[in-house]
Amino acid sequence: MAVQKTRKPKSVKIADQVIGPLGDPGSLYFQMKAFLQHQRERGYSERTVGNRESLLIAFIRWCDERGLSRPQEITRPILERYQRHLFLYRKADGQPLSARSQTVRITPIRVWFKWLTKSNRILYNPAADLELPRMEQRLPKHILTADEAERILNVPDIATATGIRDRAMLETLYSTGMRRMELINLDWMAIDYERGTVMIRQGKGRKDRMIPIGERALAWIRTYRDQVRPQFVLGEDGGQLFLTQQGEAFSPNRLTQLVREHIDAADIGKRGSCHLFRHTMATLMLENGADVRFIQAMLGHVSLETTQIYTQVSIRALKDIHTATHPARLSRQGKADQEQRPDQDQKQ
Repeated sequence: MAVQKTRKPKSVKIADQVIGPLGDPGSLYFQMKAFLQHQRERGYSERTVGNRESLLIAFIRWCDERGLSRPQEITRPILERYQRHLFLYRKADGQPLSARSQTVRITPIRVWFKWLTKSNRILYNPAADLELPRMEQRLPKHILTADEAERILNVPDIATATGIRDRAMLETLYSTGMRRMELINLDWMAIDYERGTVMIRQGKGRKDRMIPIGERALAWIRTYRDQVRPQFVLGEDGGQLFLTQQGEAFSPNRLTQLVREHIDAADIGKRGSCHLFRHTMATLMLENGADVRFIQAMLGHVSLETTQIYTQVSIRALKDIHTATHPARLSRQGKADQEQRPDQDQKQ
């Protein structure tokens, strides 16, 4: 008698697994699904909705392990217990979550429960006055000098098609400071070569902005557009300016790895990827006299406070003032002959 083999169930994505009661439309899981659909209808990008879903699912799983399945069962003390859980959580490397990471995980919960209250799905909002961890103010880890940036830009082999493309991408990042996803989604028709501008469509927050781009970057983009891009277009052209050799738009991870490899190859002792050029552009322009509000417009920051972090990184002007005004100097005008450098040998 033949033994009948049982088929293994198809794997289900974590995001598609129902957490809690299957037939309860008022459960945390199904109320989360309704909230996410509302977010889509309000115009939030699928990327934002997806990020919020993964963070809310982590919270719902935590609640399910404790027998909590409906929004009405969530109280302020329960949310504070979840905050403590995040505070005590340790990653695979044994490190705790930073205050910023904890805040990122709590914020979607606050937004969700605010929506539950406004839509009369719960009577009161337990997350209304929930205190977030105190955010540390961190400066960019690395900033390139102008010479270091040039060394990186010269890494790609411009005798090859991919080298011309990579040089054009690096020049674009350095000249405009655009974000990684903005470069990936940049349309080849968004460049105005006569006016020297680039239109960034649907950047962060789904906002358009027009920003200037330098002549050198435009020259490399033009070379890539005319000589290389036609070779990379295979089949239907989606319109993205920068393409892989397979004729596809870059994935975020692939672009990050590509830029990181060029930075490492420059051997400047600094690490980073696309955002390193964003930090560098903002800092160098501030040091050369650009107004911080112009930098805000270039970077697409909603709040000026976000941009002002670069005024702390921009050290050149402060260094010049320090050198000119601090009394502890190697030599002072009119007394140079009376002073001796500490690295000079004193002969008796």
